Amino acid sequence: MSLSVLVTGASGFVGRALVGRLSSDARRLQVRAASRRGEVYDALVQGFRAPDLGANADWHAALRGVQAVFHCAARVHVMNEQSADPLAEFRRVNVEGTLQLARQAVEAGVRRFIFVSSIKVNGEQTLPGKAFCADDESQACDPYGISKREAEEGLLALAAETGLEVVIVRPPLIYGPGVKANFLRMLSWLNKEVPLPFGAIDNRRSLVALDNLVDLLVLCLSHPAAPGQRFLVSDGEDLSTTELLRRLGLALGRPARLLPVPQGLIKVAALLAGRADLGQRICGSLQVNIDKTRNLLDWAPPVSVDQALAKTAVHYMENPRP
Repeated sequence: MSLSVLVTGASGFVGRALVGRLSSDARRLQVRAASRRGEVYDALVQGFRAPDLGANADWHAALRGVQAVFHCAARVHVMNEQSADPLAEFRRVNVEGTLQLARQAVEAGVRRFIFVSSIKVNGEQTLPGKAFCADDESQACDPYGISKREAEEGLLALAAETGLEVVIVRPPLIYGPGVKANFLRMLSWLNKEVPLPFGAIDNRRSLVALDNLVDLLVLCLSHPAAPGQRFLVSDGEDLSTTELLRRLGLALGRPARLLPVPQGLIKVAALLAGRADLGQRICGSLQVNIDKTRNLLDWAPPVSVDQALAKTAVHYMENPRP
């Protein structure tokens, strides 16, 4: 008998890749994909139009007969925030919306609920040699991170009340074919051979390739040790911003033109431009320790950083963006 699974946020960066991976195992899995667009899939995937995430969302039709849920849908970082109360809006979608889905999942007889959270629950940066661990106390400080932390807490409380098997995965920056935002900007700069002032940055940042994240999520679907746990995920190799740009340039066939501007000047320039957060992301460190994930789940990243960067670069070159 095959297992029926529901993926929310199925049209998003992670959700789309996850649906593709799950649907490749059609003998074992029946895949339902919920998205705001209500996309039409092939015969192996049943599409559903997702309701507006919030306390009144109705998921009953999509959940009927489902044994496991991958919850990828969320309100993420908003570049031009329009809400007068961003935290309230993040809570409406990421906390109330998540718990509404989870409660209805319990009513529908769902056994396992896999929640894609964020490393922002841990915090924004780490000190040298002090990587975040899965069970560290939360240092979430922005509305998105706070909402993800509260969603995690609500899910674990619901699990304690009902027996729902909750699994939490916190990824750092995710990259891969089709990546957007700052990673896409880096690809564009490097492809145009734009000189960049990032040649002397001595930080360390953990990233996770889309293929590695999806591989872990699929493992969490069936692993007996996964329920009730929080897991961190990464590629297992931390890079400085300088090294990332160099290796991404090699993947593109465009050697990175990096100028050795001191980190302090970059941070000051970002501060003066009102983008202190960007300066921190470029120059600061954010490392995660995935020992718990490796040991408890017997998991290792199946794709290396260079393999993932190459795949990302090929997709970018074949699908140029303005």
